[in-house]
Amino acid sequence: MGRREIGVGVIGLGWMGRLHARSYRAVPERWPELGVAPRLVLAADPVSENREAAVDHLGFAAATENWRAVVADPRVDVVSICVPNHLHREVALAAVEAGTPFWVEKPMGRDAADAAEIARAVAARGLVTAVGFNYRNVPAVVHARELIRSGRLGRVTNLRVWLLADYAASPDAPLTWRYRRETAGSGVIGDLLCHGADLAQLLAGRVAAVSALTGTVVTERPVPTRAGVGHAGHEVGEERGPVENEDHAAALLRFESGAVGTLECSRVARGPRAEYVVEVYGTGGSLRWNFERMGELQVDAGEGGYTTLLAGPGFGDYARFQPSAGTSMGFDDLKTIEAARFLRSVLTGEQHVPSAADGWSAAEVGAAVAASAEDGRWHDVLPVPGTTFAQ
Repeated sequence: MGRREIGVGVIGLGWMGRLHARSYRAVPERWPELGVAPRLVLAADPVSENREAAVDHLGFAAATENWRAVVADPRVDVVSICVPNHLHREVALAAVEAGTPFWVEKPMGRDAADAAEIARAVAARGLVTAVGFNYRNVPAVVHARELIRSGRLGRVTNLRVWLLADYAASPDAPLTWRYRRETAGSGVIGDLLCHGADLAQLLAGRVAAVSALTGTVVTERPVPTRAGVGHAGHEVGEERGPVENEDHAAALLRFESGAVGTLECSRVARGPRAEYVVEVYGTGGSLRWNFERMGELQVDAGEGGYTTLLAGPGFGDYARFQPSAGTSMGFDDLKTIEAARFLRSVLTGEQHVPSAADGWSAAEVGAAVAASAEDGRWHDVLPVPGTTFAQ
């Protein structure tokens, strides 16, 4: 049986851009029934070493310094946008103008205004899109949502969500684009809190209002003299510069359903490495999931005390990767699932992955958190039409 070839362009070859490339390549093996053959056509990155890696190691036919060449290339059917936040809007709108479906990393821009402009342009053009909320794809999280929707927990009353990491805990970590408002916008709100907002809304429906605070722990960092990839590989000098956005944030949540919750995130937490936890409580039971133990879901069915379920076949897309329960999956597998669902969306014209509307919705939660932290008041969260979490 012949496979439909889909030409892929990737813009930005940091950690995420490289992972996108590997994820596309893995789809035919894991999802043979899709009948798709992704072909890595063209990559763009301003760093020469990254361009060389694109061709020598990642399998791209060619690489360029000019991202516009990727969008304009007639051989490119889909585009991955993995550049710093301040470029998301410009690149995404160029893809929309070209009529090219895109997969963009979160956050979908520097702020909610960027995200709104992208989402509205996508809706007007009728494009399918994907936003990098990969934690939705964890088989245990998929099963958790099914349990909640089946009524197993009764009426959901409250949630606790926290995402605590230490990637910025050292004051000697370089002052990359992530710490400047011009290039990143917010700090940990855009980097981690958006994931928490998406998971909270996936499991309990729309967040309607927030009350929040934020703070910056490390106020200055060394200026890099050489770019790295992702969080690693940067070289720094003696010069230091100011950190312009927040290191941690905490919010009280009111959901449209009447449930309440808390959402906390930090990039400077000493101890946790990637402690991303969701707890959901209902009138008939509760459940708990921790990314650091990704394959486990703790469930209480109202009898008192948790039972630990080990992810296995029947939990989301687990069986595509492992044959029996308890065998570990990894972060990269979640991005492969994301790539497959994005390509399925492209093939069918239907949205099978978090959309630009979902990216906008998470950005509105972040915007309300930032506004509340500024004035100390409760802020309503702007409702966004077309989100997939409501389906």
